[in-house]
Amino acid sequence: MKLLAFSDLHRDLGQAAKLVETSAGADVVIGAGDFASVHEGLEETIAALAAIETPTVLVPGNNETEDALREAAAGWSAATVLHGEGTTIAGTEFFGLGAGIPVTPWEWSFDLDDEAATRMLEPCPEGAVLVLHSPPRGHCDGGADGSHFGSSALLAAIEERQPPLAVCGHIHEAWGCESRIGETPLRNLGPAGTWIEL
Repeated sequence: MKLLAFSDLHRDLGQAAKLVETSAGADVVIGAGDFASVHEGLEETIAALAAIETPTVLVPGNNETEDALREAAAGWSAATVLHGEGTTIAGTEFFGLGAGIPVTPWEWSFDLDDEAATRMLEPCPEGAVLVLHSPPRGHCDGGADGSHFGSSALLAAIEERQPPLAVCGHIHEAWGCESRIGETPLRNLGPAGTWIEL
């Protein structure tokens, strides 16, 4: 299965158009959150992406809420919004959890603490591709100053379930980063569009 995965578009309509163009070569498209910027521009960005006809999995970032993303994507028939739930596409299971995890310093941000994230990950089946907005602690979560912003709950879930793949975004300095947690490859995506063979 050929995946085209991206995160953190932040209202970049030019990049959205490029993703639409390249999506025809994918079996599944993954959008790992932050389509908007501080809750602005979500509708236009999703409208630009909605030309993608390939089955698409979306999770909310911390720049848009789950409800706002569901509403914006309601008319996009190829897209499924996941937040604490899963879906099966062509025999492959996907499980999604968005939001900033752990809680960010910004009042406007759509966040979850690690405890809530642990609860929301409980239904995640073994063998499902994990689509996250936030990275797991210590993996592709580093800021420019060497600090780590990832989630211990997400790390524990990956260690426990060993999904075939985990993808995230959120930490811009770590875009393009690849890591491994046990047998699970992890990619911090960024907006350019990453091809992944599953």
